[in-house]
Amino acid sequence: MACISHNFGASMKIGRLPVASQRQFPNKFSQLFFQQPRNFRSSKFCDSQYYSRSNRHRIFNSVSSVNGVSEERVSVLVIGGGGREHSLCYALKRSHSCDAVFCAPGNAGISNAGDATCIEDLDIFDSSAVIDFCCKWGVGLVVVGPEAPLVAGLTNDLLKAGIRAFGPSSEAAALEGSKNFMKSICDKYGIPTAKYETFTDPLAAKKYIKEQGAPIVVKADGLAAGKGVIVATTLQEAFEAVDTILVNGSFGKAGSSIIVEEFLEGEEASFFALVDGENALALESAQDHKRVNDGDTGPNTGGMGAYCPAPVLTQELQSQVMSSIILPTVKGMSKEGCKFVGVLYAGLMIEKKSGLPKLIEYNVRFGDPECQVLMVRLESDLAQVLLAACKGELNSVTLEWAPGSAMVVVMASNGYPGSYVKGTKIQNLEEAEVAAPGVKIFHAGTAVDADGNYIATGGRVLGVTAKGKDLEEARDRAYRAVEEIKWEGGFNRTDIGWRALPLKQTSSKWCEIST
Repeated sequence: MACISHNFGASMKIGRLPVASQRQFPNKFSQLFFQQPRNFRSSKFCDSQYYSRSNRHRIFNSVSSVNGVSEERVSVLVIGGGGREHSLCYALKRSHSCDAVFCAPGNAGISNAGDATCIEDLDIFDSSAVIDFCCKWGVGLVVVGPEAPLVAGLTNDLLKAGIRAFGPSSEAAALEGSKNFMKSICDKYGIPTAKYETFTDPLAAKKYIKEQGAPIVVKADGLAAGKGVIVATTLQEAFEAVDTILVNGSFGKAGSSIIVEEFLEGEEASFFALVDGENALALESAQDHKRVNDGDTGPNTGGMGAYCPAPVLTQELQSQVMSSIILPTVKGMSKEGCKFVGVLYAGLMIEKKSGLPKLIEYNVRFGDPECQVLMVRLESDLAQVLLAACKGELNSVTLEWAPGSAMVVVMASNGYPGSYVKGTKIQNLEEAEVAAPGVKIFHAGTAVDADGNYIATGGRVLGVTAKGKDLEEARDRAYRAVEEIKWEGGFNRTDIGWRALPLKQTSSKWCEIST
């Protein structure tokens, strides 16, 4: 029987969404409700007496049967417009139980790839507008990608309207929104982390830094788009970091207080767990590359590449992370009265002197670019997994992963993470995606100009991702695709995966770095 779905791949204004069309799902029977728009005038409809909680889930979601097993069908709205959100749309489009995928605001690459219908003028910080859209178009699940709408309370408002949302409340999102809050949770519930102090007075901070010595880490307390962490190798660098944040106010309100933290020597790794308020389900391990230049040098960025799985996180270490870091956090947040539902992304340091994991920071959403390598390897129905988290049913979920490894190489605008030029032309993306098997390019900061060319609109612009039977093959495929891309205004690291693999000279774009 045919299932009704919106055309994937459109980029539309709110009032001019595509007409419903048919998409075939073989061997599935579906009790359909939509996809014609429902002309609800206000989000108040979602809270009306008629539109009760039981009615709401019958309206938004339908039930289908796969090989005799019933599953909830749903249309999904992904909030955000970067590479992480592109990969989430890509995985949701492949979910058998997902009837339609919307992305707000999305980007040119998402829509042109056919991975979602992008709603470019939906204000994701206007909860009423998001709720109205969900009511009008039968959206039964909202997946919030970036941290800012979470901290602003979008999930709180969606849940009040009875719309399922994957992502923590604003109270629980403080794990990322305030590093001081995260550290206080660590202190209270015995979670291993670096020694620290919090300061609002620059003179007191500098006195403490002088007592502790360098290297040392200075962090803005609030959200700073991945740029609020300075690893200072000298006292002077640390003092300058204090002045930059507290005196000059370079990060605005996010820098009204700072964390001064001991420098941990070791290997960084990313650990992700889905959380339903009480239970946690580990995802595959991944390793990010934060520094902008080869050899992990230069300033920190949002991430210049990643691979999955990360050999440094052995099964023994992963069990230790779950028992000593993730589960105490989940239980602690529940005790604090703000249950966490969403993704806990633990930035870890596997300490050199002890070999044990310590928590560097929490993010309350999928990492970017780690999400890209996770989503290309995930074989489970992502929509069903996220619904299970929303319903508190993760203890019944088992995840399936494609064998082998995946790697993403981020291509960024020249000058990033500092100032950069926008509007530079990018060519040969189609050729790059077929340069090797298993390649997928996720767009993070692109648009299309009047001539139909992709142009760069952000700092991190593309995530060239590839799967392989092992990490070496995934790396070779990813860099083969990178070499096909013609973009004079961009650059990339040439050594992604260097900690896990011996580098080899494959072209002039590669460089050798001793491990």
